[in-house]
Formats: sequence, C-alpha cells, structure tokens
Amino acid sequence: MDRDCPAAVRRVLYVLCVAAERAEQAEVSAWRPRVPGVVEVFHARFTEYAYPMHVHDAWTLLIVDDGAVRYDLDRHEHGTPLGTVTLLPPHVPHNGSPATPDGFRKRVVYLDGSRLSAGLIGAAVDGPDLPDPLLRRRVGQLHAALGRPGDELEAESRLTLVAERLRVHLTRRDPAPPRRDPALARQLRELLDARVAAGVTLEEAARLLHAHPAHLVRAFSTAYGIAPHQYLMSRRIGRARRLLLDGVPPGEVASVTGFYDQAHLTRHFKKLVGVTPGRYRTGSARWAS
Repeated sequence: MDRDCPAAVRRVLYVLCVAAERAEQAEVSAWRPRVPGVVEVFHARFTEYAYPMHVHDAWTLLIVDDGAVRYDLDRHEHGTPLGTVTLLPPHVPHNGSPATPDGFRKRVVYLDGSRLSAGLIGAAVDGPDLPDPLLRRRVGQLHAALGRPGDELEAESRLTLVAERLRVHLTRRDPAPPRRDPALARQLRELLDARVAAGVTLEEAARLLHAHPAHLVRAFSTAYGIAPHQYLMSRRIGRARRLLLDGVPPGEVASVTGFYDQAHLTRHFKKLVGVTPGRYRTGSARWAS
C-alpha cells in the first residue's frame, strides 16, 4: 500500500480488503430437488457469520463436515461437532455461530411435515443432537443423491430410511427388525420392470402397492439383495447396452432409457460397466467390423 496515502484512507482500504476476504470465505449453494418432503437443500461454509435467533416452518436436518457449530435452542446451549446429526424442529427459535476459529462447513436438508409429524417437536427440543454413526452416514448418502439430477428414486429411498431412524430416536423405541415380505417385493419388481424408462417415485409405488415406503424399500432389499433404485438403474443400463450395440448414439440412448441426460447415463454406465457409453459403442463397432 502506498505510504503517501493518508492514514484514514489506508484504514478504509484495509477494512474493505478484510471484508472482501471474509466474503470470499462464505460459500453457499441451495436448491429444491424433485423429492417429496424436501423443502430445500442448503450447503454452506462460514468463517465468522453468526445466525441471529430465527425460526423455520420446516424441520432442519443438519450435519457438519468441518469445524463445529454452537447454537441455542429453547434457551439451552448446544453444539454440533463432526459425526453428530442435528435435528431442529419447526417453529422453535434458534441461532447458530462458529465454535472453532476456522468456522464451519455444513449440509442441511429442510423437511416438511410429511416426513416428521408435529407431535415429535417436543422430543426434538429435548434432544436435538444425535451421535449416531449410521444415521450420519445415511444423511451423507442422502445429500449425495440429492445433488444428482435423475437420481430422485435413490434420494427418496434414502430419505425414507433416514426419517424412519429419526423417528426411532425421537420416540426412543428400538428399531423393528426387517420383515420379509416376498410377495410385496415381487410386486414392486414387476412395477419397476413395467416402468424402466418412465420410472416411478417411491411415494407413488407405496400408494399403488398399499405399503409404507420404508417397508417397501426394506422388503425389496431383503428379497433381492439390492435396493429398488439400484435395480431400476441396472435395468436401464441393460437397455442402454443393447441400444449402443445397435449403433444408437449415447445422447439418444439416454433420452429413451429414462436417464436425466447424457451425463447421467455416462456416470451410471461407467459405474456399472467400467467404461463410458462412447467407448463401449466404439469397441462394439470395431468388433463388428
């Protein structure tokens, strides 16, 4: 900085530089996925920002990936360190601020009342922080699915299991052991087979088959050793392979086999087959020639 610059101006410039630096340290992304029950997904990194007291009209499901958060809920102080899942109930005032010098990085899913009823608010106020490694891992998997357009069935299935485990914590009941239901599993498989390209939401499947979504997922997984969304994706990839062998371009294959776009097809194709659709198609053409 120029030493001939007046001290007052240097101070102003310094303050502006610090403010700009701190602003750059705030990273925020938010979106609304096409998943029933999800109001908003919010990812953020803050170094010094502190939330004032406020309320939400939705349930706040929070995990911290770096640092820690301290907050007040119903006039009691709490903290969310790594490995803990925090569930803040709707309509109850709370705040939030960094608990470490480097701030925190968090991921939040806001859920409406269809996933957790208002009758559980009191239990959430009494115990909002849940040190549950399995729940923490499932919430992380949910966020991963919510960030991938086209994987809504997976996100819905994972959210169903997350909500079920949250209810177990809030009601303080032991989780029910998985119940075998091969007839229901077969009905769901038949429904998925009939809608490979069109797809089906878990909510719609539960309504058509007159079953609870969580029971539907567990019955299918128990019967076939694979989750419904994995089964549907396998069927789509199978169709994609046949079309690629027929010489259909990957972009067209994606649109007729139920994928969100070509990138969605490529990601799952490479995961299941080991190569991209383009390389798979090129290799088949060489063999044919």
